[in-house]
Amino acid sequence: MIRTLQWAVGNVGRAAVEAIVSHPELELAGARVYADDKVGRDVGALAGIEPVGIAAVGTLADVLACEPDCVVYAPLLPDTSDLCALLEAGVDIVTPLGWFYPKRIDVSELEAAARKGGATLHGTGIHPGGMTEQLPLALSVYSRAITHVRVEEFSDCRAYGAPDVLRDIMLFGASPEAAASSPMKDFMGLGFGQAVHLLGDGLGLRLDDEVRATHEYCLADRPIEAPFGTIEAGQVAAQRFSWAGTVDGDVVVEATVNWFMGRDGYACAWDTRGDDRYEIEIAGDPPVRTTIHGIHPDPGVPLEELRRRNPGIVATAVHCVSAVPYVHRAPSGLAAWTDLPVMAGRAAASLGRG
Repeated sequence: MIRTLQWAVGNVGRAAVEAIVSHPELELAGARVYADDKVGRDVGALAGIEPVGIAAVGTLADVLACEPDCVVYAPLLPDTSDLCALLEAGVDIVTPLGWFYPKRIDVSELEAAARKGGATLHGTGIHPGGMTEQLPLALSVYSRAITHVRVEEFSDCRAYGAPDVLRDIMLFGASPEAAASSPMKDFMGLGFGQAVHLLGDGLGLRLDDEVRATHEYCLADRPIEAPFGTIEAGQVAAQRFSWAGTVDGDVVVEATVNWFMGRDGYACAWDTRGDDRYEIEIAGDPPVRTTIHGIHPDPGVPLEELRRRNPGIVATAVHCVSAVPYVHRAPSGLAAWTDLPVMAGRAAASLGRG
């Protein structure tokens, strides 16, 4: 059994604990929490499942004392010093926060720590991450002479159970002036840039060095209720971020997110109609197009329930947990998904397992 510790028990962390407990190859080693009132509480109870008899801890030293083989690392923002300490101690790390394609960024500090400890760091993500490269590359085998790849997300963010993030980081409800200077394009570009280059390299393209980033937004024309309060007329109600890989200036790879607060009360220059979904489109011979549902919430589920357990958040967590056995068996260093075997989830225990 691979002793696996969950670092942070927010939306992703709670779902990850549930996934670790149900995975036949993993043993829950504990959880690292940030709030003082969570230290010492049962990890299962914090995750909203049955108690597991393991108390949450609050420091890096306590994490190492739990003797994990792997940590699923999911705080709001990463701390490189913590990552290096874990790797140097020989603890593998799986995280949705970045490092999707470490060949394109400076990872010398993390690489040295991983080599010293004989450990592996793997970034999973979902978009960027899995949706942006894994699925398009898998589908690309059915097409030749590929000229363009598009991966696009459409998400109603009312179901996202982190009102502070929606308001203070994603800047919903902000003024046009604040939206125009949003740091999100550059911040998220660190991940999407890696994803675009991974996809380009996987297709055998020689992309231009700079990934072209754009940010569009539209404003409410009447009050709109959001998880953090009311978006007033004239404030940001929908946003579109896009990162494009080019060849000699021509766009050949695009990764785009469309985020909005409902589908009424604003008018955008781009289309926000239809269900929440991912779209993947490959222009080649033959062309390949697919739409993915299920990871986004069913529109019939009450918003309060979705804020408690959003399927997109669950998918992000399960992606991390599913990767743990493969990362644990990988050579030390930083590993993109292209460095690992084909990964799979695990069947329900009720079906029996071989």
